[in-house]
Amino acid sequence: MNKKYILAVDGGSQSSKIMIFDLEGNVVCEGKENLKPLNLPSPGVVEHPDDDLWDSIAVASKKTLKAFEGNTDDILAVGLCTIRFCRALLKKDGSLYSPVMSWMDQRVSRKHEQVSDEIAYVTTSSGYITHRFTGNFNDTAANYQGVWPMDTDTWQWYEDDQKIADYNLTRDMLFHLQMPGTILGYVTKEASEATGIPEGLPVVATSNDKAVEALGAGCTGERTALISLGTYIAGMVQGHDNPKNTVNFWTNFASVPNQYLYESNGIRRGMWTISWFKNVLGDSFEQKAKEMGICAEELLNREAEEIPAGSDGLMTVLDWLAPADKQFKKGMMIGFDGRHTRAHMYRSILEGIALTMKCRLDEMCDELGITLDNLIISGGGSNSDLFMQIFSDVFGIPASRNIVNGSAAVGSAICAAVAVGAYKDFDEAVRHMVRIRDTFRPDLKNTELYGKMNAVYQDITNHTDDILKRSYEIFS
Repeated sequence: MNKKYILAVDGGSQSSKIMIFDLEGNVVCEGKENLKPLNLPSPGVVEHPDDDLWDSIAVASKKTLKAFEGNTDDILAVGLCTIRFCRALLKKDGSLYSPVMSWMDQRVSRKHEQVSDEIAYVTTSSGYITHRFTGNFNDTAANYQGVWPMDTDTWQWYEDDQKIADYNLTRDMLFHLQMPGTILGYVTKEASEATGIPEGLPVVATSNDKAVEALGAGCTGERTALISLGTYIAGMVQGHDNPKNTVNFWTNFASVPNQYLYESNGIRRGMWTISWFKNVLGDSFEQKAKEMGICAEELLNREAEEIPAGSDGLMTVLDWLAPADKQFKKGMMIGFDGRHTRAHMYRSILEGIALTMKCRLDEMCDELGITLDNLIISGGGSNSDLFMQIFSDVFGIPASRNIVNGSAAVGSAICAAVAVGAYKDFDEAVRHMVRIRDTFRPDLKNTELYGKMNAVYQDITNHTDDILKRSYEIFS
């Protein structure tokens, strides 16, 4: 029997990635196409220009299939994952009425506005891309968090038409909802010509991108948390219940039918802060790293490994992007003395991220009444051994990372494998397709130190907010 494959679509905020996996979760080949810069035509309006979400997928697909050395007849299905919290307005034929609204667009936090009779459908990024692939008006139910007439208990639209009308929508404007791991339709001839993906392949529903990432990382138990290291850093735990009116987390749909993903409060511009610091160091630092045959991040990690836990008392507060309701908030480093170097500053940023997420996850877990046994860390930052060890030390539990860092693509492949019967259920698919790279275990002396440090760290802003409010009046 020939080896079988899954093609996974990972439509992100910065790029579209297409990966082909075998059924053991190995990456066979991949392609990527960066998205165009967002359109910002007026305050609060943030759009993906032209037909960029689809066009980037088409280009990335052709790159991937060009690199694929296997037989395309052995590709079983397409798993489709796209950005969450986007909104697409479509004409009657399914084409775009206007550019897709980004998750940062203020309109997606409000009810739909029917500005033209040409708007026949209102859907998500996944609904639109599903239509481009299949011609069907189907979508995953698990990408409809936010301002939608959705019953989150049943994963379906409200039965009461008046409730739908309260969102300025009618039932016939909404796509047909399906569960993750089901077939949405089949690749049309037109889509095949645009992407190079074989005509007739089943296109499979996944979920919203964070939930697909959690599935692909193997975060399926109620005592395992995923920390996703991106521009926005968040912690997630999967569960069976749908709690409402929560304080320290919000409830999202999981990528497993009828399960939920609890998502903690996070860090805005989290990993961006590291990029900012690297840029502050200037070209000479980049050049030094280049002369050593390594990247700037690796040089920073090597230097920071020589710094003791706690960065000799230097602490970084990660408010580089203030929340909308507290514009006075600013990032800061506090505790400098003559010992401190750039390595201390870099390590203090890593420790600030880990300490902040410890607080956020503790708040969520206390509200849920659970205790964590282990962590999974995903995203580019997990490539740092130092960062992984800091997470393990701060939390006092093992921290693992996977062989495939792009776990949203793995999650897409898992959903597709289940849909076509390659595995009997999600648990079996996760066991076969998610592969741990290594695990870091806590140094308990460092855990004790970080526990004492965190009590101080979490109290900093209680004393600095008043000063920042006063300075904000001057510099706002």
